[in-house]
Amino acid sequence: MSIHLGSENTPNAQAVDYFGLKIPFLDVLGVVPEYAANGKVRISYTVKPEHTNSFQVAQGGVMMTLLDFAMGAAARSGSNHDLGAITIDMTTSFLRPGLGKIVVEGTLLKAGKSINYCEAVALNEAGEITAKASGTFMLRR
Repeated sequence: MSIHLGSENTPNAQAVDYFGLKIPFLDVLGVVPEYAANGKVRISYTVKPEHTNSFQVAQGGVMMTLLDFAMGAAARSGSNHDLGAITIDMTTSFLRPGLGKIVVEGTLLKAGKSINYCEAVALNEAGEITAKASGTFMLRR
């Protein structure tokens, strides 16, 4: 795993390794990849003021990005796939406001020949589920 040096606005900042992929948008958000193996993934993110909505909580699109990436990475880690995963569909439920440090855990539920079924949960600092998602993913060939 690479360490992100400098800010996202620094041209020479080193890109973070997101389990074998470079994903500039996740660099801008400040996502921290923690673990990916055997269909299980864990990432974290600390809510920044510039990523909040009018209620001063994480904007829904940010939360969906975290959930989507965690599920896609879980699909990839289940088969040690080097290329990305393509989201076919995703359903998201928002249960609580996203504040502070958010931890997202993604899980591969079923790996098929071409389609992978995954789920992810976003947890707040108290360990409560703030959002959850399920989705289907195709591994890029």
